[in-house]
Amino acid sequence: MKFPKIRRRLNVWQYLAIGYLVVILTGSILLTLPFASKEGLTSYIDALFTSVSATCVTGLTPFETNVHWTVFGQVVILLLIQTGGLGFMTIVSVLLLLVKRGLGQYERRAVIQSVGGGQLAGVKRLTRRILIGTAIFEFLGAVFLSIRFIPDLGTGRGIYYALFHSVSAFCNAGFDLFGGTGLGAGSLSYYATDPLVVLPVVVLILVGGFGFCVWGDVVDCRFNPKKFQFYTKAILAVNFGLLLFSTACFLGFEWHNPTYTGYNFGQKLLLSLFNSTTARTAGFWTTDPSSLSAGGYFLTVILMFIGGCSGSTAGGVKVGTVTVIVMGMVAAFRGKKDITIGKRRVDSTLLGQALAIFVSYLTLVILATLMICAIEPGDAETFRCALFETVSALGTVGLSMSYTATLTVASKLILIFLMYAGRVGVLTLAFALSRKRDTAEVRRPVDNFFIG
Repeated sequence: MKFPKIRRRLNVWQYLAIGYLVVILTGSILLTLPFASKEGLTSYIDALFTSVSATCVTGLTPFETNVHWTVFGQVVILLLIQTGGLGFMTIVSVLLLLVKRGLGQYERRAVIQSVGGGQLAGVKRLTRRILIGTAIFEFLGAVFLSIRFIPDLGTGRGIYYALFHSVSAFCNAGFDLFGGTGLGAGSLSYYATDPLVVLPVVVLILVGGFGFCVWGDVVDCRFNPKKFQFYTKAILAVNFGLLLFSTACFLGFEWHNPTYTGYNFGQKLLLSLFNSTTARTAGFWTTDPSSLSAGGYFLTVILMFIGGCSGSTAGGVKVGTVTVIVMGMVAAFRGKKDITIGKRRVDSTLLGQALAIFVSYLTLVILATLMICAIEPGDAETFRCALFETVSALGTVGLSMSYTATLTVASKLILIFLMYAGRVGVLTLAFALSRKRDTAEVRRPVDNFFIG
């Protein structure tokens, strides 16, 4: 008796989820090699954690990158960051174009889903633009950073550090090489009040967090705001509004904080600008997160949860998601069915998707925090650190209260899942794991249900 062959092609969501998983596993194997670390030995769980953190452009790590990893290990991490920042499908598309195979409709749909928008017919152009744009921004960032790094570190090392941190900043990864160098207490703290380092990193983080479609539209319109698409206008306005508001809040919260002591107004403003920028999924810090005031701590958690824009190198629930929820709430309070942003109306079905994303992220944060608190014995400070770490992992931020390195294997596995879910996307994972229904769903009868 012959059994029929079952051929089931992966859907786009499964393709993306598995693609990132393959990159992560490959990176973890490379990082376990003896010559990848200076001590010659890295446990697989720590190598896996670092690989996930790099591929998911997070920045959480059990080791100081410069202290533990050799140049080979650092290059592997850098390649994982670049792959995760550009997106798995962008890399696949480039390889297909290099071998002149071309992109089929399946690959085109995957690219569109990966970068957050566009038309199937323009995928080649979009892929080319992503590569060229990324190269230009990272090169310019490296040039500006090298102006300061070369005098401090020497020519060869200065150029290498400038390139590494430029890629890490644009991809919103937050990995740094200053641990163990004697320059500051960690990350970019040594250059906390240096505009020549802080401002280029801020610009790289913001541009990477805007998303490929946004800055592509800006270039197409020759930087004329009147010609920007509706989404571009709305996202830029909300982003800059949120940046100004959070900068002002950090300035007020931390004004009398000991970490701001001895700085003048301009330096405090620069510190606050960096704090508000990096909390949107970058992971670098000039002010130690563990030294923030209660207000600064909570604001950082909120910003990490929100994240950047759709189709970008940033994580979080995304600015667009929060914007739709807020405007939907405003419409509900006014008794209106239509959700309007500016002079445009958005599809009401987006509100359901936005709420699904928001609630799923919030649920994951709550469950993960409770699980880590149950695994790691401690007091209220344990909860404070666990909450910060889980939001940082799910939002692919990378800011840490020096808690990651002390976690047990079980807690690290929880953070690994959160980082993976945060980069791939909760909806992508949900669609990847769901089964396709061939029959129409039965609609249930409507009845009353009380809320509020």
